[in-house]
Amino acid sequence: MATFIQSIGTALPPNLASQDQIADFMTSHLELSSQEERKLRVLYRASGIKQRYSVLKDFSQNLNGQSFFKEDAAFPSAKPRMLVYQKYAIGLAHDACLEAIKISDVTKEEITHLIAVSCTGMYAPGLDIELIDRLGLKTSTQRTSINFMGCYAAFNAMKVADSIISGNSQAKVLVVCVELCSIHLQQKKDDENLLANAIFGDGAAAMIFSGAPSSRSLELKNFYSDLALQARDEMGWYIGDHGFEMHLSAKVPDVIKDGIGQLTQRLLQSIQLEVSDINYFAIHPGGKRILDVIEEKLHITKDQNKAAREVLKTHGNMSSPTVLFVIRKILEELSEKDDQKHLLTFAFGPGLTMESAVLKTHIDA
Repeated sequence: MATFIQSIGTALPPNLASQDQIADFMTSHLELSSQEERKLRVLYRASGIKQRYSVLKDFSQNLNGQSFFKEDAAFPSAKPRMLVYQKYAIGLAHDACLEAIKISDVTKEEITHLIAVSCTGMYAPGLDIELIDRLGLKTSTQRTSINFMGCYAAFNAMKVADSIISGNSQAKVLVVCVELCSIHLQQKKDDENLLANAIFGDGAAAMIFSGAPSSRSLELKNFYSDLALQARDEMGWYIGDHGFEMHLSAKVPDVIKDGIGQLTQRLLQSIQLEVSDINYFAIHPGGKRILDVIEEKLHITKDQNKAAREVLKTHGNMSSPTVLFVIRKILEELSEKDDQKHLLTFAFGPGLTMESAVLKTHIDA
């Protein structure tokens, strides 16, 4: 039984800030010295990012001291951050779901399963139940939540959707990934935190899965996942007293570079393909250097990887939804001549986890 991504919908918060604006905010808010500011601005210029979105106005406007990070304390505790998540995440998730449903062949009434993915906030009753209510889905819709897995979590959601449809050809699965990375700014000036603050943004993406293709869809062909356990301490995501804390080592791109060749080989061997058989690449843009090392290792050009680079430039890294923005960008640009082509996609996260999948295009005339 084949499983198809019928549609991908996306949503972004209204507050758009350039990297220069965010650098200005960080310089002031972290009270950087002249030397620290120069270091930060070099990092921002080298990020490959032009702009990012946030549910907060802090990064994009001069609020004369009236901002989330200044109201009660410069760096709030975890509770007010979770209240911001609870207030704003549902709206982004709802908008992404509505768009995915609108451009699919599936109606709200036909949806049988809902999978909600997030690692930047948690509460209960949570996003899944709120979405049932706001979208008007059946209260009998079966719900699954995938939490705290990081940037690769969309792959786990795709696997769950595939398992559901493999067991029930009539199932219709709605998946939504929503992250508010920007609410977890930390009062730290070390290299790891400066790097994290330089790349992450907010956004949401949703997918509709069914056992039948739509006029513009992607068939799930195969998945392969592996762990670089020797690097488990190079990336982490922890709950602290002042929100969630990112540990992101500069060694991560080198770990991915060492493992991406074998990961790709094992995935493609399982379906008798080689890299030369791949027509499109949808790589999670975890950072510019990650894209650089994968292109080098797989011998692909920047043009072949342009969708990932464009998403990184215009959105930054939004954690779990990001790779879906890349896949959607590729899917939107396909024409009927691109039917039955292969798309290779990757994402990475704590563990150090490396996820991969091959999707096959189905484009009707």
